[in-house]
Amino acid sequence: MQDVPNAPISVDDYRARIGALIQSTPVTLMPLQDCLGLVLGDDLLSPVSLPPFDNSAMDGYAVRSVDVAGAEPHAAVALPVPVDIPAGKTDIVPLLPGTAHRIMTGAPVPPGADAIVKVEDTDGGEQRVAVRVPVAPGTHIRRTGEDVSEGDTVLRAGAVLGSPQLGLAAAIGRAELPVHRRVRVLILSTGSELVEPGEPLLMGQIYESNSVLLAAAVQEIGGEATVLRFVPDDVKAFRDTIAGHLDKVDVLVTSGGVSAGAYEVVKDALTGQGVDFLRVAVQPGGPQGSGMFQGLPVVTLPGNPVSAALSFELFLRPTLRAAMGQPVIHRTRVKARTTVELRSPSARRQYRRGRLDGDVVTPVGGPGSHLLASFAVSNCLIEVPEDVEVVAEGDLVSVLVLS
Repeated sequence: MQDVPNAPISVDDYRARIGALIQSTPVTLMPLQDCLGLVLGDDLLSPVSLPPFDNSAMDGYAVRSVDVAGAEPHAAVALPVPVDIPAGKTDIVPLLPGTAHRIMTGAPVPPGADAIVKVEDTDGGEQRVAVRVPVAPGTHIRRTGEDVSEGDTVLRAGAVLGSPQLGLAAAIGRAELPVHRRVRVLILSTGSELVEPGEPLLMGQIYESNSVLLAAAVQEIGGEATVLRFVPDDVKAFRDTIAGHLDKVDVLVTSGGVSAGAYEVVKDALTGQGVDFLRVAVQPGGPQGSGMFQGLPVVTLPGNPVSAALSFELFLRPTLRAAMGQPVIHRTRVKARTTVELRSPSARRQYRRGRLDGDVVTPVGGPGSHLLASFAVSNCLIEVPEDVEVVAEGDLVSVLVLS
């Protein structure tokens, strides 16, 4: 790969770089129950009409409208009821003139009937019924194809599959759908100081949290996350840990080991192997890395928790959503007035955690990349552009809504 310039790359340019690195997931047939939240890969045509047959919209009686034309509340028309038609009945007997068939909602309308009298307009008789109102032809009948005609395109490629869409797919008899499959992300945190949550801590150690955070972030957008046990600052241990997993995923995401100091294991293991390490003009989260390693896209994030979380938000979240065909890939952006003054370093785009309340936003915590607690109680990110060093109290700022 080409040498990377020393000057920091902009947030937008780096996002585009990551976007070009990760390709769209293939369209594959998946069981209906596994498709929630996924994106339809092809147009969906209906092999049947909905309803597939004329059926009753009411519990009542199937009649010929001419037979009850003279019915009145105080002068009911009496008809024999030789047949019951429950929902699901398949052997339907034609209705003879001068009779009524008791019918349930959703049951097929018998040949010869042209209307349904709802049970509330009768005496509810089982052998013989008194009909108290006249009905016009077509009353309370759901017609074949009234909702969908056979051959109709009921959903277009690119539709996000929620509960109504999956219900429709089931209604037309589809057990599987062609969808962009979930993106598969391999996650690995690095650092000799890391300890698994639940284990005792020694001086100089911290609990490992990035893999939990990143795996949850992947799952929140509908992806699949595989978490490898974090590795110490040892190049061989790093390579041994990822060996055997690279051909099963779409992208490898690491956290830690990418800065300029010693013991930067990810940087040491992947430099010269197709991955570039550079700085992005952003705070927090400047040190980044990306490229191809053994044919697999790799995105290496900084190790401080907020830096890792912010990097996912800015660079991976939109890219992974786009890879799964999602039509909306970016967070909602709004304008709000800040309640306090903000200061930002020159030539870097700063993101501050905040609480958005209507059209007012309040920063939460400071700009430090280690302040995870403030991130956990924030519902937005306040964006301060590269060319702005001071935001006065009451100024309008751009806000990315997280929840």
